[in-house]
Amino acid sequence: MMDSLSRRTMITGGAVAVGSSATAWAAGRAAAEESRGWEAQASTVRPDDPRYADLRTGSNQRWMGRPEYIRVAGTTAHVVQAVTEAVKAGRRVVARSGGNCFEDFVTSPDVQVVVDLSQMRAISYDRAMRAIAVEAGALVGDVYRTLFTRWGVVIPAGICQNVGMGGHVVGGAYGALNRLHGLAVDHLYAVEVVVVGRSGAARAVVATREPDDPHRELWWAHTGGGGGNFGIVTRYWFRTPGAKGDDPAALLPKPPPELLLHVQNWPWAGLTQEGFTRLVRNAGTWFEANSAPDSPYNSLFSHLRLTHQAHGTVTLAAQLDATRPDAEKLMSDFTAAIGEGVGVAARQTQHRTVPWVHGVWWNGFAGTNPNDRAKYKSAYLRRGFTDDQIAGIYRNLTRADYQPHLGSMVQLAAYGGRVNTVGPEATAVPQRDSVVKVMFASVWQPPADDAKHLQWIRECYRDTFAATGGVPARGGTTDGCFVNYADVDLNDPRWNSSDQPWHELYYGGNYARLRQVKTRWDPRDVFRHAQSVQPLS
Repeated sequence: MMDSLSRRTMITGGAVAVGSSATAWAAGRAAAEESRGWEAQASTVRPDDPRYADLRTGSNQRWMGRPEYIRVAGTTAHVVQAVTEAVKAGRRVVARSGGNCFEDFVTSPDVQVVVDLSQMRAISYDRAMRAIAVEAGALVGDVYRTLFTRWGVVIPAGICQNVGMGGHVVGGAYGALNRLHGLAVDHLYAVEVVVVGRSGAARAVVATREPDDPHRELWWAHTGGGGGNFGIVTRYWFRTPGAKGDDPAALLPKPPPELLLHVQNWPWAGLTQEGFTRLVRNAGTWFEANSAPDSPYNSLFSHLRLTHQAHGTVTLAAQLDATRPDAEKLMSDFTAAIGEGVGVAARQTQHRTVPWVHGVWWNGFAGTNPNDRAKYKSAYLRRGFTDDQIAGIYRNLTRADYQPHLGSMVQLAAYGGRVNTVGPEATAVPQRDSVVKVMFASVWQPPADDAKHLQWIRECYRDTFAATGGVPARGGTTDGCFVNYADVDLNDPRWNSSDQPWHELYYGGNYARLRQVKTRWDPRDVFRHAQSVQPLS
């Protein structure tokens, strides 16, 4: 096993600058990339190329970029080359892995070059790093299947299978196994990032969580500091802290072999405001009482989808470890507690046991449709919604003057558990005592309907958090916002009248430290967007 110094490597245009073991690692990486058949130059896609129409946009059709060209990278060297050329020519450059950004950070009109990482999908065990390596273009679903099939392990990442790991992990990454195993970044050992120094030269840097790594702060910034801030991530390495040996099957947690899945609906017909209030209050109370790391419910994940009245039903979807001898009782007690006193009977639509990998692809927690237009907002809840907050949600979900198209809802996702065993400064994610994570969503397709759907979600969010300036301010029952649900309205005093700017809502007290990392690793502010970390002046 090599020491921490030889694990660290800094690569400039493919050349290794530090450590003989690092030299061997980089040589092995170069050979692996060459074996994939990638040519020396990355593929360039310009507006006259038939691929351009597809590659200039992501999963949200509200955003259509018009870059001068797109570079389809296959290796880290390709990314270094692409960034070098863009910076030298004075062109604004951004990266895309899975294309799931909720705002126009990649498609902004001033973006001239997009580095497409979608073909960098390799997943392998890296013996030199004693960790599992995942390239930035790999999709969450592919990571789950590959890790489980090869080694029987898992990274506790998200529930949307088509999300690229490049932007997902750097935002913190949460999903169905977080209560059981923490956030994905709690298992992040190292990151490879293409950065640009003060001279304008691009290079790839590997930063680890080793205490004596001089690049450790760059690793820390990628444990929740958000994408597009410090450089272009090309690769992650994962190993659970404290894991021993060099067997990849023992270096990351294992998922439950089987999942018990359950879905039930409450019809809006007959659901009074009192019943709705009781339902939402029940959920908050339950998670306040059952989100300790040692709770028998730590394998439970759920969505309570409070859809607009026009959709006809409110839905609870849940899963937990089916191999527990008390799994059926746990699920029954949970669903009974959520529905107690609601005043209208729920209809069960699913209740079954499936193998874990099949459960990963379950549509109970379905992701986005790449043909949709959408707007999202978020909130962390330390405790359940207050009655005033519930009243604000109810008013907007029952508005007769607003008719949703595909989906307008407030969704409560299970949170807490092992997530809350990590300190707020150990990673860049400061929200470490919440029990529910909330998504406000509106999804539609006709471009002509943009204004009405945007108005609805903005007013719903503002009304819910009216007592704290229209946003879930940090410090009380709420704890700010999730950086991966990017929301530029937080910058706008029309929608955020609190005394907390967007960066405090995302990062809390960690923002000052993130600015120091930004200043060191991106002093020219090459990597920027509407909510990017600002370098120190």
